[in-house]
Amino acid sequence: MGKYAHSHPLRLQYLPMTTKPSGSTLKPPRHGVARVMSKLGMGSRTQAAQWVREGRVRVNGRIVRDAEFPVRQGIDRILFDGQEPASSARLVIMLNKPRGLVTTTQDERGRGTVYTCLEGSRLPWLAPVGRLDKASEGLLLFSNDPAWAARITNPASGPDKTYHVQIDRLPNAALLAGLERGVEVDGERLTAKSARCLRSGEKNTWLEITLDEGRNRQIRRLLAAFDVSVLRLVRVAIGPLALADLPKGATRTLDRQEKQALDRAMRARNRESASFAR
Repeated sequence: MGKYAHSHPLRLQYLPMTTKPSGSTLKPPRHGVARVMSKLGMGSRTQAAQWVREGRVRVNGRIVRDAEFPVRQGIDRILFDGQEPASSARLVIMLNKPRGLVTTTQDERGRGTVYTCLEGSRLPWLAPVGRLDKASEGLLLFSNDPAWAARITNPASGPDKTYHVQIDRLPNAALLAGLERGVEVDGERLTAKSARCLRSGEKNTWLEITLDEGRNRQIRRLLAAFDVSVLRLVRVAIGPLALADLPKGATRTLDRQEKQALDRAMRARNRESASFAR
């Protein structure tokens, strides 16, 4: 309904209501300040929480020391060491992760992390997109865009991941079929989208295994269910993005075409998931 106002004696003018009353204006939800700082690309949530405890963070001019202090992103003003977060375009880099590093910012056991490969790079804060376990190698993405990273790792929208896996035996057709058929492990259904033999030696074989979802240590657990041990595990591709000849421990920035290709792969996966759901 609208409201009437007298614009002239004896004349009524209809004024359509085009906006909601001010009392019903929707506001962004509140989140803890450490979480918002992480979403703004200022650092990991753990790091941001530490900065808050150290008194280095102000919200609307006031020092806060509680990492869960509620703020509204885009409304409340957050300063870290007196500076506002710099706005930056979405940045995605790829790392050829070496074996022996853990995918975390800080490790409570003092183990080396993937961030040692980024030291001296002068890059803004970037978070890992998904993870590779300590014993695994290969393609690992980093980004300053949490929403985009969430789509990459979401089973419903993320592109397929391809791995080269060295196992301790010569496989037969039954094993490969079993990996694709899947098996129940600890209440989870683990499967490979595809599994094929790349090359074999006298006592071991390299397989190419493609996953369309990313469960914790999925390939290792799946192979262990068939009493197969993994000797090496290397992620070689995420969707259309291939590791190629990037040296071990080296990084490079994805170009626009590569990011667009990943975005197209995610849109295609969304359509595939929606069609399957119907």
